[in-house]
Amino acid sequence: MIPALFAGLCDDAAVFPPGLAPLPDAVAAHDVYGKAWYADLVGPLVLAAPALDALGDLLRPRETPLPVAVTLPGGPAQVPGVLDAVKTLPVDLRALEIAVPDGMRPDELLDAVAAATAPVYVEIPRDDRRGPLLRALAGTGHRAKFRTGGVRADLYPDDAELADAIRAAVEAGVPFKATAGLHHAVRNTDPETGFEQHGFLNLLLAAADPGQAEAALAERDGSVVAERVRALDPGARERFTSFGTCSISDPLTELAALGLLPRGEA
Repeated sequence: MIPALFAGLCDDAAVFPPGLAPLPDAVAAHDVYGKAWYADLVGPLVLAAPALDALGDLLRPRETPLPVAVTLPGGPAQVPGVLDAVKTLPVDLRALEIAVPDGMRPDELLDAVAAATAPVYVEIPRDDRRGPLLRALAGTGHRAKFRTGGVRADLYPDDAELADAIRAAVEAGVPFKATAGLHHAVRNTDPETGFEQHGFLNLLLAAADPGQAEAALAERDGSVVAERVRALDPGARERFTSFGTCSISDPLTELAALGLLPRGEA
């Protein structure tokens, strides 16, 4: 049984680094997750727009549509092509995740995604465009996407930067998801790279209490984090909608180890 606080928390980003699962394997694994006891933990399979071209033969015949979120690294110019592609595929489009081209104003971005048939997550740049974009997204039904790590240390925002971003999103009333670098439930230092990695539960706590966001992001004691998470209302997820992970088993196992899911089922 997955508690409401964790429902749909883990978007399945198996095809992205560092997992880089082949598309057929990722689809097969996602189907397995959908039949498992922890199915409610798992969000859509996240795919880049070009991968849609390979789905036709892979998904036919199919009785149940594959839930997908599609990333558009080329920006909103890719929206029409993606919408046309999904009409011909047995998929359930849950979200579009869109990069903001350099020089595009917030109002131009909103006009460009007006035809979207699913919620749009706008990847918020780590510069002075953040505030105007979040304010523009307020009340539109669209959402923000924060990048929280990557293959270099400089791709990880520090506690102060990420806390400011979370506060800005909450103040604007814009829900957000996170992607990249969230390999563990709790804040940690990667033993191989030395990178300071944010924990996905730390982000959940920061979203729930943005006034204490920086302290929440810095907490490394798993027992402290778990205790605070247990006290949260599921409504906290209205702010922090999900995070992308290339592994479903890792967050499942770590949530169980923290006592937030039954150990015997993980």
